[in-house]
Amino acid sequence: MAEIINLNRARKARARAEREATADANRLLHGRTKAEKAKGAAERRLTDRRLDGARLDHDPDPPKAG
Repeated sequence: MAEIINLNRARKARARAEREATADANRLLHGRTKAEKAKGAAERRLTDRRLDGARLDHDPDPPKAG
């Protein structure tokens, strides 16, 4: 004989599992610790400084020596 299930409970359980899966995905995307955020900011600053240091400026009037 087949097992009797409550369809309302099954629907709610499936919805709960979907919400939990979405929450886990969001934690991976957005949930970073303070240390991770600080490290990312430091890396961005370093990258910006390296790019600025390698930038070639094309001034129409170069500075005069002397």
